[in-house]
Amino acid sequence: MPTVQYHGVGRRKVAVARVYLTPGDGAILVNGRPLDDYFGMETLKLIVKQPLVLTNTLGQYDVKVNVRGGGFTGQAGAIRLGIARALVKIDPDFRPVLKKAGFLTRDPRMVERKKYGLKKARRAPQFSKR
Repeated sequence: MPTVQYHGVGRRKVAVARVYLTPGDGAILVNGRPLDDYFGMETLKLIVKQPLVLTNTLGQYDVKVNVRGGGFTGQAGAIRLGIARALVKIDPDFRPVLKKAGFLTRDPRMVERKKYGLKKARRAPQFSKR
C-alpha cells in the first residue's frame, strides 16, 4: 500500500527547498540529516517548525527536505515556506491561519547588485577634498 506524500516547494533569496510530508511520528530530515544536526542555531530550528506548531501538526507528519543554495538563514526560510505550502495541500482549512501568520508569502527581498564606480551596491569610495 503506497503511503500518501504531500509536496511543497519553498524559496528564499537563492535557497530552494523541496519538502515532502508523509504521515509519521514527526521526524524532520534535511538533506538526509536530522534537523538538530543540520541547523546549529536554535532560532533556525524554530523557524523551520513554525508552520507545524501553528497548525498543531508537529508530531503527526515526517518531514523530508532537499534544500540547495544560499546560507542557513535563507534555507530555513525556504523550508518554512515549503512546509506551509505542503500543509495547505493536506488541509485547505490551514490556509487562513498560515496566511495570517505570513508563512505563505514568498519573501521577495534579494541581494542588490553591485554598481560600477562603487565599492558595494551603495557604498561609495571615501570622499576627500584634497
